Amino acid sequence: MKPIRMKARKPIYLTLCAMLLWGLAASAWADVYRYRDSEGRVYLTDKPMKGDVRLEKRYHFKAYPHGPRRPDSLVAMERRRKRLAPLIRAAARAAHLRPELVQAVVRAESAFRADAVSDKGAQGLMQLMPDTARRFGVSDPFDPGQNLRAGARYLALLLETFDNDLRLAVAAYNAGPSAVINYGRQVPPYPETRRYVEKVLAFYKAYRAAGQLAER
Repeated sequence: MKPIRMKARKPIYLTLCAMLLWGLAASAWADVYRYRDSEGRVYLTDKPMKGDVRLEKRYHFKAYPHGPRRPDSLVAMERRRKRLAPLIRAAARAAHLRPELVQAVVRAESAFRADAVSDKGAQGLMQLMPDTARRFGVSDPFDPGQNLRAGARYLALLLETFDNDLRLAVAAYNAGPSAVINYGRQVPPYPETRRYVEKVLAFYKAYRAAGQLAER
């Protein structure tokens, strides 16, 4: 497939990536690359480019034989959340955490998609990095139960490390505990991490107010 060249300064990357995936072969995973040339033009392609271009980002997507998924909706996400609620409660209970907190992290990390994969290699519902998955004995990071149990245990460990400071624990889940420690036990000044912390805390507050995970 020929690269798609963008003239807009802020192109709608997700839509274009979906268009690229539509034309890919029916393989298990697919990559989409974003390049920029010396004149500032942006290119999206499913194959690596050579020449006077600089790779800015590599997107790693699950490819489907019948074309890309339709755009996600809150309704679809809520259906996934409800299906996962018993597993979330069990994982939270085992790690001595509030289930609403685990649920908030799952929503921020994967929108309740068990097959989610980031461009950095994080996998599953709580986006476990391979080293973290191995550390907590996960054999299949795409298994919802294993992923949730490991993610909840890791989150509980971070809360213990940072004296139950929720903001710091959530920041460490995103940026790593060493980043929080290196910045004087403060939320690191990374825009992504700061947005992540605010998002997780907002989800957590909303889920607690709604009481959606109250034990029955």
